[in-house]
Amino acid sequence: MTDRHVIDTRTEYDSSLREIAAGSGPVAVDTERASGYRYSQKAYLIQVFRRGAGVFLFDAPAIGCFDDLNELIGGEEWVLHAASQDLPCLREVGIDPRVLFDTELAARLLGMPKVGLGAVVEDSLGVHLAKEHSAADWSTRPLPQSWLEYAALDVELLIDVRDELEQRLVEQRKTRIAREEFEAELNAEPKPPRADPWRKLSGIHSSRGSRHLAVAKELWESRDALAQETDTAPGRLVPDRSLVAVVKATPRTKEALAGMREFSGRASRTELDRWWAAIERGLTTTDLPEARRSTGDHVPPPRAWADRAPEADARLKRAKPAVAEIADALGMPIENLLKPSILRGVAWNPPAPHTADQIGAALRDAGARPWQCEATAQSIARAFVEAAQSGAPEPESES
Repeated sequence: MTDRHVIDTRTEYDSSLREIAAGSGPVAVDTERASGYRYSQKAYLIQVFRRGAGVFLFDAPAIGCFDDLNELIGGEEWVLHAASQDLPCLREVGIDPRVLFDTELAARLLGMPKVGLGAVVEDSLGVHLAKEHSAADWSTRPLPQSWLEYAALDVELLIDVRDELEQRLVEQRKTRIAREEFEAELNAEPKPPRADPWRKLSGIHSSRGSRHLAVAKELWESRDALAQETDTAPGRLVPDRSLVAVVKATPRTKEALAGMREFSGRASRTELDRWWAAIERGLTTTDLPEARRSTGDHVPPPRAWADRAPEADARLKRAKPAVAEIADALGMPIENLLKPSILRGVAWNPPAPHTADQIGAALRDAGARPWQCEATAQSIARAFVEAAQSGAPEPESES
């Protein structure tokens, strides 16, 4: 087996562009990040494969900008697996596909039971793809040969997978569905920053009182700032469980904090002053966070509907099995037929009258694709009308 080579100079990069241009057909692309090791989600390795050209492994930080590659093949079909994970870091370096085939999304639309890359490759081609380096620290330099071989295989088979899945989409008459889904994925707006991101601190839900939450907020934000400064995954500095242990114990002196066995992590003692300052701010601030984040105008969780809005509860309980039946007939997961959040939103605040046209318009306004509206609007409208006529929800346990 020939050793894989990392392209890390502009001279090699320019040479590779000529080889890629001489190839033909779609371009398979993948990235390797260092999630769990680094704070950033940037690409550390970008893999490209094209028939007639071969595999190219680019050291993304060393090359820096890939505008030339994007200009060269930007108009070709790009084949990615789980594209939504890779597109942000590709766009950071100037790679912005205009035509997409997402093999993971295609597998979902086809109703394949497992949609990870290894499972899809095995199902499509009968080839077992080892995934032993998927959680590696790809910021490591130099990269071991075994890692490079793994990275190359991620794209080397992807065009063959694409061709097999395309054939299955044709057989199941889902090519239009797939095109709409791929286009939507390309044009999806970035998610807005999460409100109160410190609330995602694992285990914080067990804390009681606004003062404890204030300490948690200060500790989380202090850790996040250090993580950004050092480009280190926050949990590698101080694990969530350690921050939560501090919140629950609320030590009253820096010495007490240093003496906590539960307070661990590589930066737990080297940055002790930082953590103690955060605790002090939490203990003294007058700007206390709410015990629960306000939902504002957002749709409340369905478990609260029966008491708060029984009519909406009846609509949702009628519509869910109707949509599930359509998904089953189409052979795909219900969430790929229609996002549950969209159905909840329309059930909570439905248009009047409950006609298929009105429901379809509401679904489109909420972000549903045309094919999804066509597939579900009539059944949802019927379910809403039946719920209004019954005066009571169908008995069904909420999941």
